[in-house]
Amino acid sequence: MHLAQIIQFTILGLATAGIYAVAASGLVVTYQTSGIFNFAHGAMGMIIAYVYWDLRVRRHVPGPLALVIALFVVAPLLGALVERLLMRHLAGSSVITRIVITIGLLVGLLGVAQVLWSGNITPVPKLPRFFGDNVLRFSGVSLPWHQVVVLVCAVLVAIGLRIILKKSRLGVAMRAVVDDRDLAGLNGCNPARTSMASWMLGSFLAGLAGILIAPSLGNLDQATLTLLVINAFAAAMVGRLRSLPLTFLGAVILGLASSYMDLIGSHMTTIPTWYSDVRGSLPTILLFGVLIFIPQDRVRVSAAVERLGRIPRPSVAKALTASAVVLVVVVIVSSLLTGANLRALGLAVALAIVMLSYVPLTGYAGQISLAQLTFAGLGAYIAVRVVGPNGSLLGLVVAFVAAAIIGALVALPALRLRGLYLALATMAFALVVENVVFAGDAPFSSDSRPFGRPTFLAGQHAYLLFMTAIFVAFGLGVFALRRSAFGRRLQAMKDSPAASATIGMNLVATKLAVFALSAGIAGVGGYLLGCWKGQAGQSDFSLINGALPGLAVLLLTVVGGIAVISGAFVGAMFLVAMPRLGEMVPSLNNIMMILPGFVGVTLARNPDGAVMQVVDRFRERFGGSATEAVGDAPSDDGATVEVLGPEAFVIAGAAPSRAQLDALGDGLGVTGEQCGAVA
Repeated sequence: MHLAQIIQFTILGLATAGIYAVAASGLVVTYQTSGIFNFAHGAMGMIIAYVYWDLRVRRHVPGPLALVIALFVVAPLLGALVERLLMRHLAGSSVITRIVITIGLLVGLLGVAQVLWSGNITPVPKLPRFFGDNVLRFSGVSLPWHQVVVLVCAVLVAIGLRIILKKSRLGVAMRAVVDDRDLAGLNGCNPARTSMASWMLGSFLAGLAGILIAPSLGNLDQATLTLLVINAFAAAMVGRLRSLPLTFLGAVILGLASSYMDLIGSHMTTIPTWYSDVRGSLPTILLFGVLIFIPQDRVRVSAAVERLGRIPRPSVAKALTASAVVLVVVVIVSSLLTGANLRALGLAVALAIVMLSYVPLTGYAGQISLAQLTFAGLGAYIAVRVVGPNGSLLGLVVAFVAAAIIGALVALPALRLRGLYLALATMAFALVVENVVFAGDAPFSSDSRPFGRPTFLAGQHAYLLFMTAIFVAFGLGVFALRRSAFGRRLQAMKDSPAASATIGMNLVATKLAVFALSAGIAGVGGYLLGCWKGQAGQSDFSLINGALPGLAVLLLTVVGGIAVISGAFVGAMFLVAMPRLGEMVPSLNNIMMILPGFVGVTLARNPDGAVMQVVDRFRERFGGSATEAVGDAPSDDGATVEVLGPEAFVIAGAAPSRAQLDALGDGLGVTGEQCGAVA
């Protein structure tokens, strides 16, 4: 290993760090001025990189002019539209709403790229580097001029952001909006305009990162390019989404670590598989590690109370009736379907079981996970290895137990995480499993591992009815959980972990139990999906790639209603029906590619989900009582008022929520109503 090689790989690592720093700084700027972590940051960078490619390669616009149009016209316009149409309306919304809105934007932008470019040009040719293949040579070191451009851009971005944030009037306004939005408005600042400017700047930085990193791909691919920009999340978290110098330091650590691993690998006779897997997953491994070890932000008790989602409280009779209706409808509809339509219905039922796992975890307990489809894949992966390809009911048990154990193990290091940090940690876990476990097993990754069915369930209709019965059984189990003492503890924890701990709840045991339960349900769904298709692989359990990616699964679950059992079923039907409709009616294919994402962004106006909205409108039209749900409580005059939140109970002495009273009553051996009377 020569000194010249070390110098060359160090410079290449710094160039990679420059790209990460540019992308991560855009995340920090938008988060600091809006409080919204933009999961679509990578997708925005991907769109702008595609625009630049389209102008320069496809339409032969001169490079400098194409760069100006992409970065100084399209990028700011995209950022302004995102802020004006979406982000401005999220003030006071819950963390899950903010996360799902940006995930919806990500899914929608991936669909736009598929429609505008990849659907018409396959494969999309490579984006050329700046200055082509010319290299700069000095002291035995050969450095492509493109990497020099990357380094220069990173330095200019660092200097420019320093000047903008510390020396300019706009930067002062941005920092003022972060400290106190209302007070900044009273002092002559326009918070809306300032926020829009920050999103325009963030979009510009995302686009610059996308353009700089795109030439490293053989052929442009929207999902791969999006994931490459997402790698910058780790650098942003080193700076805790606040400090730009620490963000740049995180980017340097990540860039140099990747480059030095390449240097070591270049001197190996044979590179072990595990080494390649670790190298490819290094950004997500760093992200997970940073999230586990960095101090968590303290809860600001003076902050505005977030709107809590409603949890329906149906009677036992209604739950049993709804279960019977689902079974009857599936039997009738399946008898009318054949071929691809029948296969699509079975896929929807299997995915509905996976989506159902979100109801106790996120709907009841408020714990945000982006890894449920990953747990489904792990359950299927382990079950088929244990029971073999012939298929048996034992496979369901193995899938549940294996996924539940893995879910609990993932929850252990994430016990101290909440909200956004927990979502990012589970996303990092999902990406590592996808790149190491699913992609590392050749039969599984190539969609050729056989999944058999029990002999007595070999027929399509019999197996479909069997899967529906399992969904109904799990649904009734979740319904019973909702009415149990454990269910009330989950809802109290969702209202406020601090208040729940104050009344004596064991949050550690509660989180571990709900993570294990939800992962087990997802594992059963994943195994049933593989048995229904006869095969399964990486593309079935991917976070972003594939026909039904994990982010879209979460998105459509929330659209259906993440706290509603029937919402999981409705969301699964939507998720499968949209691409199927595009196949049946080619003229609608482009719309169906875009629709899932932009259906998700409507969540800002309807955070309770489609099922709750339909029920509410039905009752408004035909009369009847309002939907009974946690989050609402009767006032003294008989009207319905929303209970103010969590911290009020512990700190200000305000009335606790209904779920907290129920949980406190369970601990004291009395009813929640009796606790409320004492309070």
